[in-house]
Amino acid sequence: MLPGPTNVPNRVTSAMLTPMINHRSEDFRTLYKDIIAKTQKVFQTNNDIVVLTTSGTGAVEASVVNLIKKGDLVVVPVNGEFGTRLADLVDSIGGKAIRVKAAFGQNPPIEKIIEAFETNRGIKALYAVYNETSTGTTLRYMEKLGKICDDNDAFFVADAVSILGGDELPVDDWNVDICVTASQKALAGPPGLAPISISNEAKRYMQDNPPSTQYLNLKRYFKYYEESYETPFTPAISLFYAFREALEIILEEGMKNRIDRHRKCANAIYAGLGELGLKPFADEAARSNVVIAIKYLNELEDKKFRQILSSQFRVLLAGGFGELKGKVFRIGCMGEVTSYHVMRTLSAISSTMEILNVKPQGNGLSVAHKILTTS
Repeated sequence: MLPGPTNVPNRVTSAMLTPMINHRSEDFRTLYKDIIAKTQKVFQTNNDIVVLTTSGTGAVEASVVNLIKKGDLVVVPVNGEFGTRLADLVDSIGGKAIRVKAAFGQNPPIEKIIEAFETNRGIKALYAVYNETSTGTTLRYMEKLGKICDDNDAFFVADAVSILGGDELPVDDWNVDICVTASQKALAGPPGLAPISISNEAKRYMQDNPPSTQYLNLKRYFKYYEESYETPFTPAISLFYAFREALEIILEEGMKNRIDRHRKCANAIYAGLGELGLKPFADEAARSNVVIAIKYLNELEDKKFRQILSSQFRVLLAGGFGELKGKVFRIGCMGEVTSYHVMRTLSAISSTMEILNVKPQGNGLSVAHKILTTS
């Protein structure tokens, strides 16, 4: 129950056993074209897709180094570790990040983002971490951010590494110029691949203004795909087979059904933990459906709590990091998570509290079961 890597279905794992092929062969071209088409459906976009053999962080960096130049003004909402990293990355390559800050667990008021555009002329782009994994918060005004960028002739970039495939993100409808995600989160694939969608406007800019880098130079990826349906460098072929299978599973379930499942499981976890006496870290309006951050009771010590869950109940949860280390634990509610995972996790947490002489306030399982079994 980690916020990535998540559980990988057997179908996906088995796909990695496919015999190796030449990445300059017709077999690979067929595979890659199929992946691109399926990824477009999951992203809900007609934009170009590039699949990088990197982690999500590599794809985020690619989005920055291909778009942002020295002196460019970039608005970045910051309310956690990954928003902080993104703003620092913009600054490190010579851009100027305009940080719109909020306390961890809260989202910056959209009025403050609008104000940033009104008080700074010539903003190049808005980079938004859609789901802040470190704090369990989700920006619930992404569609409005797309409209703001459209009105101000700015690029809209969504870091959707930990949320795409688990919550709403219709890329074209929300005017997202660049959308970045990773295979090992809500898409339920193994780690190592990071797909990016790029709008026509962003693509033209990247082709006219290529970066001084090689592996993450997206112009090269556009060229190789358009000329031969290949990648410029050797891709992780076994992971490509696995990723195609993960995408197929998503499309079989249907995006609406998948998002509804994630939302129902999250609601059950929040309600169940609340009944046990455990409170979410994030404000209610900002709570994530894919990464659930919970504040520790004073009587619960992070390392001991998660060690018992792991060793005695075989349930893996993540701790906090950065400013939140030892203050919260985090539950990944993404990918293949179902009612079984929810109930088993709540049962393990309740039992662990009892072992540590912390009496649960109520019956979290009963509350969660009611939510999960209500259509």
